Formats: sequence, C-alpha cells, structure tokens
Amino acid sequence: MLCKNKNTMNVLLLGSGGRENAIAWKLAQSPLLKKLYIAPGNAGTASCGTNLEIDILNFEVVKKHTLEKQIDIVVVGPEEPLVKGIYDYFLADKELSHIPVIGPSAKAAALEGSKDFAKQFMAKYKIPTARYNTFTKETVNEGVAFLHTLRPPHVLKADGLAAGKGVVIPATTSAAENAFKEMLLEEKFGKASRKVLIEEFLMGIELSVFVLTDGVSFHILPEAKDYKRIGENDTGLNTGGMGAISPVPFADAKFMEKVKQQVIMPTIEGLKTEKFDYKGFIFIGIINCQGNPYVIEYNCRMGDPETEVVIPRIKSDLLALFMAVGNQTLDKTTIEIDPRPAATVMMVAGGYPEAYDKGKVITGIESVTESQVFHAGTKAVDGKVVTNGGRVLAVTSIKNTLKEAVEASYKSIAHIDYEKKYFRKDIGKDVGA
Repeated sequence: MLCKNKNTMNVLLLGSGGRENAIAWKLAQSPLLKKLYIAPGNAGTASCGTNLEIDILNFEVVKKHTLEKQIDIVVVGPEEPLVKGIYDYFLADKELSHIPVIGPSAKAAALEGSKDFAKQFMAKYKIPTARYNTFTKETVNEGVAFLHTLRPPHVLKADGLAAGKGVVIPATTSAAENAFKEMLLEEKFGKASRKVLIEEFLMGIELSVFVLTDGVSFHILPEAKDYKRIGENDTGLNTGGMGAISPVPFADAKFMEKVKQQVIMPTIEGLKTEKFDYKGFIFIGIINCQGNPYVIEYNCRMGDPETEVVIPRIKSDLLALFMAVGNQTLDKTTIEIDPRPAATVMMVAGGYPEAYDKGKVITGIESVTESQVFHAGTKAVDGKVVTNGGRVLAVTSIKNTLKEAVEASYKSIAHIDYEKKYFRKDIGKDVGA
C-alpha cells in the first residue's frame, strides 16, 4: 500500500472523541493537507475539517465516501473498526488497496481485541507481564481455585472489548469470587466476558507508552500518565479517563530504555515474526514495579485522554509521519518533541460514568486563551455546542513546568460552563504538580 508523496492530500479520519479532535487539530496544521474529513466527528473537529455523518463500522459506506472524496490516506482513531478488520477490507478491495490505512490488520488488532491473545503473545516473546490464567463458563471452578493461589487484591479482565470498563479489581478473595462468577456466568460485560482472565496484582505506578510503527521501524512518542477514577485521590468508579499528564516524572531515561529494550523492541519483532500487518499506533500500558516495566495491556490505537497531552507535544508534521508509515519509510524520518510538559483535565457530564444527561448547552469555550480545548462528547445543535457524551471536553495546556500546565488548565476550565459540569481537581498532584 503506497502513499504518494503529494504536495496536498485528502485525509479521512475515523472517530468522534477527544482523541480524534486532537489528531484532527494536528493534521489541520500540516502544509501537506488539502482536505480533512472526520467521520462522524464532533463539534470540535468541525473547526478542523468537514464532518461526515456516517457509520464507520459500515465499511461499504466508508468506501463510498473514500472514493467520492478522493481520499489519499485513512486514519483510524478508535479500536472497533480495526478489530473488525477495516485495514483488511481496504487491502482486499481493488479500488481501495492503494490507499494506506493507519492502523493494524484485524489479526494484529487482536492484541487489544483479546486480552488472552495479548497475554499469549507476551509469553511467546518474553515480554514481562503479570502471572495469569484464562477461564470460561465450563472452567469456572478452576478459576475460583486459581483465585485462591493469588494474594488479593485480584485483577479480573473481560477478554474482549468492553469500552474500557472490562477490568475489575476486587479487594478481597470473596469479592473476587463473586465478581468472577458475575462476569462469566451472568456475562456482565456481554460477549466480552465469555472468557475472563484472572491476573496477579502488580504493585507499582502506571504509565502509558505510545509507539508509531510502519511494521518494521518505529518512533517512541511522549509517554503519559492518565487518571482513571472518577473521584479525587483515585477514588470511586473507573472511567474512560479523567485527565492526563506528559511527560511522566518517574519515567526517566534509564527506565524508558528498559521499556524500549524489554517491551517495545520484542513487541515489534514479534509482530514481524508473526507476519502481522501493523501500520499505526501501539499503546502499551506499563506498570513500573520497583524500577522494572511490566505490560498491563496493549491497545491498537492511541489512548484517550492521553492523546490530548501527547499530540500537542509532537512538533513534527503528523501527516508526513503518517505518509511514511503508509510507505514503510518511517526509518527515514525523525520526530521532534516539545520538551515542555502538558496537562489535560477532562470535563465530564454530571453522573458519569453512570447515567448522565445529554444536550446541555456549553458556554465559554471561546473565552479560553491559555489552553487548547478538545471536544470529546459534544454536538453542534442550532448554532450551539451541547454535551453529547459522558466525557465532554479535554482542556490541555503546555507550560514550562507541570505545575504551571495544570494551573493553566484549571484556570481555563473556570471560563467554561454547562449544567452539572464535573472535573477532578487533583490531576498531577500525585507527581508534585
């Protein structure tokens, strides 16, 4: 799949969240860009290009618009189209096969689509990870027995995609037994929990590592730390992410070299050995256990809200990098990173991550001058921007210190209002911001 080095290119970006707004914002700055389309997009992406109200899981409809709009490159934001094989669909179609898709094949996307598959991959290529076992309804009793071989807290993971909510960490063995049975026998997460992994709990601090690869060579992007819990001091329910910082203070050069040697390079070599087509982002969830990296999970795309702190720190032309990924010439490119820290604070709907209302009018975004406001769950209705999701806006600031970046984001949030707005007030505090 060759991506011609044109002076101007038409790009189709799939997705509708904060991640896609950040990518669209960056692509819109490229001198190589002719026209940017975002499907379906949101109120924020509309200022970067043209939104297309289409179902991105209907590949025939995606094909129709790709041909009509003379698209030169397709960038896939979320995981679902990748796991369902959009890369393979383009490659197999005579009219589309020349158009690069930034994202892995379905086989490679199984690294996110199946946690059991990912664990087997890690074991095969000696990538450090927690001890685990996988169980089904038929082996539920063996699963309960395995629970008793591990010390609590226990980590329970639905094997398939569960919109970021398929991980449960009960504090006691009895609670873990109940949760395990609920996930398997009652299919708490639907088809995703027809298989459940029980994992050893690793003590340490988490961070997100991002790689852009053309399947042969790679660039390591800025790392980030996100904040999953709804409440301050990491309390309450898990969410899709309440904020993020980059860089991560504890991820020094020595630690990141371990990540490169022990995790990233074996991962890329494994993909090559397995002959998996992988042209896109790899998200690697890492836990720092006494100075050593262990892999928690892979994602086959950028994380959210980490994208909103990572992308603004990339000074290089993102479209040029994507073209190199499509051509498998990434080794001939360099990547320049802004050394200054970034902080993102998510503004969410009241009630999130449980039931919440949509359609609340958002005001004050135009008053923000110190930060970049990325739209996550928004929609334009009758000339107004309204809430259209649980996570509504990501407010990102880059400053000379992390403390200044965090303060700038909170200062900007004070200008923005909508009914029942909520945000965490402690992003970055655990690392001294």
